Amino acid sequence: MMRRTLAIAAVFALALPTLAAAEEHHEKHPPPGHPQPHGPPPKPFVHPVPHPPGPPPGPHGGPGTFTYRGHPFNRVHLSPFVYPHGWSYRLWAVGAILPPLFLAREYWYADWAALGVPPPPPGDQWVRYGPDLLLVDVTTGQVIEVVPGVFY
Repeated sequence: MMRRTLAIAAVFALALPTLAAAEEHHEKHPPPGHPQPHGPPPKPFVHPVPHPPGPPPGPHGGPGTFTYRGHPFNRVHLSPFVYPHGWSYRLWAVGAILPPLFLAREYWYADWAALGVPPPPPGDQWVRYGPDLLLVDVTTGQVIEVVPGVFY
């Protein structure tokens, strides 16, 4: 009889941790048919607010400045840039390829000396794209340098 009692006690001793784990598992998960949380509720999507490219106006409402190689320069006022049909502002990155449409002389910016930027190396040109000035290899269209917010 003693052996039987010990055997029953041993079975319960082995089964208790399994029952406790099952109960713990049951507490963490709601019964079927009830909503099951999967982390925090999702945040609502917020559309980014468009802002004009280039630096903000100066402290007294003036046109502000742009920075080129760590030095501030006054922004330049030109007639509004007219984008070709199907095009709008985008900030180009160094290494990007500017479409041939923008490699035409009408987009070249010849008054680079007045801005304080160096002359373009042979085969390159400074190109105006909206408010930005791009140094571009006119053979390949590759953007070599980007100076954002030069024009307003």
